[in-house]
Amino acid sequence: MSDQAGRLRQLASVGSQSHLVARAIEWLKANYASPLRIVQFAERVHMSASSLHHHFRQLTAMSPLQYQKWLRLNQGFDAASAAFQVGYESPSQFSREYARLFGAPPKRDVVSLRSRAAPAQRVAGVVR
Repeated sequence: MSDQAGRLRQLASVGSQSHLVARAIEWLKANYASPLRIVQFAERVHMSASSLHHHFRQLTAMSPLQYQKWLRLNQGFDAASAAFQVGYESPSQFSREYARLFGAPPKRDVVSLRSRAAPAQRVAGVVR
């Protein structure tokens, strides 16, 4: 009954474009570290590459490749570990992608997260 009812109905309707994109997103979440070949990826979810791109962008505001990079960059590893864990060929490539997506190198966010976590750990009785 809400203004989002139509979108929810589309996502739940088996065979709809939105449902196929939802399947694509689930596959990306499970396989974010794998290389992404758009033609094979589109075939996997029974869509053409152009249709997948169009509908994926409508639902996520990102291309499938941008979404994969976003998933890779949100895994919580240090930069070097993250680079290799999620399929980047080098830590510098990972840092460039991270900075491009988040506006600053990963080091800045690590320092910020650690400084915010320290008071919470003290309150919880965890000292490292």
